[in-house]
Amino acid sequence: MKRLRSLAPLLLLVLIGVGLFASGVLDRFGPSGIAAEQHLLQEQIATRPLLAALVHVGIITAAIATGIPGTVVLILAGGMLFGGLLGAVLSSIGVILGASVLYAASRFAFSGDQPGRAPALVERLRQSYHAHPHSYTFFLRLVPVFPFGGVTVALAWLRCPPWLFVLATAVGGSVTTTIESLLGAGLAQNLARNGTIDSHLLADPWFIGPMFGMALLALLPIVLNRWRARRAARTHTPPSS
Repeated sequence: MKRLRSLAPLLLLVLIGVGLFASGVLDRFGPSGIAAEQHLLQEQIATRPLLAALVHVGIITAAIATGIPGTVVLILAGGMLFGGLLGAVLSSIGVILGASVLYAASRFAFSGDQPGRAPALVERLRQSYHAHPHSYTFFLRLVPVFPFGGVTVALAWLRCPPWLFVLATAVGGSVTTTIESLLGAGLAQNLARNGTIDSHLLADPWFIGPMFGMALLALLPIVLNRWRARRAARTHTPPSS
């Protein structure tokens, strides 16, 4: 019974996420859905900007906290409706708040776990994490290859200090969120010029730039691994006589 109580907050978040995803609520916020209602939504934002900003932050917070897949669609929508910079700020706030909620629920759920009961994902991360907790936490948050929610749960199990978790989430989450928001703004500009999202995107620097940034982040693990391998090789190479 005690174990069930500790799992209750995390299970509740997961169930809410499953319900929201199954309801198809994300479909309205996809690029095609925003394109169909862009003028109406932007008029509502202009009429009540503060309320619209709070609603967007709340949606992102709920999506991140419940682990809904496809949160990037909501961040793209923020860039399309609020612009790249403001959309990035609002989405980043939602990401930090949502991740903190999921982190707290996960810490509570794992409060009685013993080291030998680690999930498979955490087992693979444990050795490297405990050797370099600060660099490893920032690495996981900066690289978009790893599932955001999965990393949050893993860091909670590993007892990542709250201050380090929030700082790494603020830095890493803001980087990827800014890129995705700028990408959304590029989609909106293409839509405004051409009336639809089409191949003109491939010549739009507001689209190509963020895509290039995402590619660089995705390549980061390969670059770091090669750098570490070369550094290790130099360290173990005996000096020539």
